[in-house]
Amino acid sequence: ETGAVTASQPVIDQAVSLGADLLLVHHGYFWKNEPPELTGMKKKRIKTLLEADINLVAYHLPLDFHPEVGNNAWLAELLGVEVEQRFGHANLAICGSMPESISVDELSKRLSQQLQRHPMAVGPMEKPLKRIGICSGAAEDMIAEAKSLGCDAFISGEISERTTHYAREEDIVYFSAGHHATERGGVRLLGDRLAAEFSLEHVFVDDNNPV
Repeated sequence: ETGAVTASQPVIDQAVSLGADLLLVHHGYFWKNEPPELTGMKKKRIKTLLEADINLVAYHLPLDFHPEVGNNAWLAELLGVEVEQRFGHANLAICGSMPESISVDELSKRLSQQLQRHPMAVGPMEKPLKRIGICSGAAEDMIAEAKSLGCDAFISGEISERTTHYAREEDIVYFSAGHHATERGGVRLLGDRLAAEFSLEHVFVDDNNPV
């Protein structure tokens, strides 16, 4: 079994070379409103999987939400955030507190060390951070709800132009820590759990993405 964030062509090629029977990912195919025709890169990807007789299993929102192997729970544990409540679309996001207030620079360092990617931070850079909101991926617009819950900072993967203005004017620090980087944990934890429970061999493939 091979695991990865996204079922990209390089990941599929690696799964083939490893002789995988199953490819477990966070980002699969056939998204809402996506054209159903099998053309271009989607055709090549699926053709490669079929010819190699590899099963594709994708868990998107459930792998963000899961309280044990989910991306957001993983991020909270990495950063030392004690989860107190959920919020946002489908209750995917989590909100919790640090044991002690820390600086923007310190939280940036923790994110860099844990995710191997330096985050972009915007907002009140001198603000002490105690209550933290987290949602992996492209959840920057949940910052408003994080603010309403009293969060000093909100961490997600991507950032929009409007996010900077909101953070500055609403006095909440926003960390853009990378879509790919914030979603590497869940599929790896799930793959390890499946391997242990069913005596499988699990290999995580990191097709690095700067976004």
